[in-house]
Amino acid sequence: MAKAVIVIFAELDSHQNMARVVNALEVAREFKEAGDEVQIIFDGGGVVAAAAVADPAHRLHGLYAAVEDKVAGVCRYCARAFDVHESIAALNVPVLSEFRQHPSIRSRVVDGYTVLTF
Repeated sequence: MAKAVIVIFAELDSHQNMARVVNALEVAREFKEAGDEVQIIFDGGGVVAAAAVADPAHRLHGLYAAVEDKVAGVCRYCARAFDVHESIAALNVPVLSEFRQHPSIRSRVVDGYTVLTF
């Protein structure tokens, strides 16, 4: 069984970045459907994408909903820095602050996860 953590840094501000988010969520769905262990983390500008796609009104919400149970969370520091922390809280998206208010990627590597970034 594979173990992967998918870190999404892309926002939805361009066609190219939207494609990164879509591809990241599709990769997560592939791991999930195969029965693998997969986690999704939204970090950096990706917290803006998380706030958008977690909203049921967003056109990409269906894809997000397909892997929502694999979302480990969003970076606490970045959610505040990008001013989406209230949206994140309202949408019940988990917040990660394991290492200095950021998600711990190291702990996941130690646990045997391969890190994929988008």
